[in-house]
Parts: sequence; C-alpha cells; structure tokens
Amino acid sequence: MSHPAVPSVLFVCVHNAGRSQMAAAFLTHLGGDRVQVRSAGSAPAGTVNQAVVEAMHEVGIDISAETPKILTTEAVQSSDVVITMGCGDACPYFPGKQYLDWQLEDPAGQDVAAVRPIRDQIERRIRSLLTELGIEATA
Repeated sequence: MSHPAVPSVLFVCVHNAGRSQMAAAFLTHLGGDRVQVRSAGSAPAGTVNQAVVEAMHEVGIDISAETPKILTTEAVQSSDVVITMGCGDACPYFPGKQYLDWQLEDPAGQDVAAVRPIRDQIERRIRSLLTELGIEATA
C-alpha cells in the first residue's frame, strides 16, 4: 500500500488514557514532522493515566499535558492508518484505510512497574511501523 508523503496515523483505544497516548507520543517523538499523529478513545477517560505519564517520563517523553479525546468519524476519515488497541466494535470502519489491531494489555489501574513492559512493547511496535511507512526513526 502506498502512503502519502506525510502519512497520518490514528491510535484508538477505549479510554485514550494509556496505550494510545503512549503510542502517539512515541510516534511523534520518533517520527517528528514526517508523520501526522492523532489519538482518541471511544469512551475517553477524564485524565491520562498517571502511571503512564510516569513510565513515559522515564524514557524522556512528557505527556503530562495530554488530555483524552473522543473518537470522531472525521479523525478516522482523515487518517491513512488506523491502529486500534482493544476497542473492538466501537471503532468505526471505513474502506480504503489501513487497519491494524495491536493486542496490548490495558495499563488502567496498573502501577508504573506494570506499565513499563507495555510501554516498551509499544515503542518496538512504533519503530516497526515507522519502518513500514518508510520513515527513519529520529532516535
């Protein structure tokens, strides 16, 4: 599948408080301005998971200012790649998009020690995604 010069990637999970926030942060961090990044939740939480903020801080990425956002049809329609993380049927489907489903443990209610392996798994997946998109990671 050919991708535009600046591909647009949308990460979707239920609460947009953990997995999708980490994924979006890693993609922004490693892809820079060569990729457009969005994240959203089908039922967004009030705030980003504190253990997730802490786990990302440990790798030098600050997501403390992020807020969970509601998934909109427009966000899906304007994305080239839609990566879902356990939101199942709540994610709207549009033909012509590349859909990937990443099976990742939900960090909700977990402490930072439990979030670290999820974070590291997400980083590995993001690096693979950048390779697939033909984008070299900046770090």
